[in-house]
Amino acid sequence: MAVRKLRPTTPGQRHRLAPVFEEITKASPEKALLAPKKRSGGRNNSGRMTMRYMGGGHKRRLRVVDFKRHKFGVPATVKAIEYDPNRTAHLALLSYADGEKAYIVAPASVAVGATVVSGEKVAPEVGNHLMLKNIPLGTIVHNIELIPGNGGILARSAGSYAQLVAKEGKYVTVKLPSGEMRLVLAACFATVGTVSNGDHMNVTIGKAGRKRWMGRRPRTRGVAMNPVDHPMGGGEGRSSGGHPRSRNGLLAKGLKTRAPKKYSNKLIISRRKK
Repeated sequence: MAVRKLRPTTPGQRHRLAPVFEEITKASPEKALLAPKKRSGGRNNSGRMTMRYMGGGHKRRLRVVDFKRHKFGVPATVKAIEYDPNRTAHLALLSYADGEKAYIVAPASVAVGATVVSGEKVAPEVGNHLMLKNIPLGTIVHNIELIPGNGGILARSAGSYAQLVAKEGKYVTVKLPSGEMRLVLAACFATVGTVSNGDHMNVTIGKAGRKRWMGRRPRTRGVAMNPVDHPMGGGEGRSSGGHPRSRNGLLAKGLKTRAPKKYSNKLIISRRKK
């Protein structure tokens, strides 16, 4: 996938870099794999706003994505590559040999007609889902489980991937997209390959209205508020409000917010890049 620059017929088009949906092969989603998407607009159960800058946006429906892929040994054919408004990556519609259909996060370079399979000891080919202990070192993977059987949660966004760098005992070492080196149980499953839609990072929205279509309302800067509303508010003229911090007073630059006794600290070999 690439991005295209549009002719500047309007101010909103002038700086816009739009996605090219050349990989998409099906316009409408599979009806049986849809679910309603409820939106709160940032309000809680008593109707009070608890999250600001949320609301509006285009109506969406959830696509039920199979992150577990527990149909072991049953080959599946990729019937279509589809757009999903709820995530940055594309989806692949699988049709299993027994007739069942399912969505998975589409790996890059997997086209319509390709065959993928999941299982403990299947071939480590792009799109196949297998145990980390059976994947060769140096392999690029995504959709990685942290708890065996719970489904993949790591490296699922557009263009992301992790690399298998070592195996020792019941753990394997994985280099995550952030640069963090982490131990993961060798019995966990992962999908071989990179996530599709890698050019998503190059898209430029172009105008504020498109952000409204996504359900994001305008965000007010802290320095534009009064002292009663934000620690950085107030001042005469355009004087900014001291050290960058959140609305609750937590410093925004460099303050460590990770829990010092978090259970997964012992599994992290080296932290992410600064």
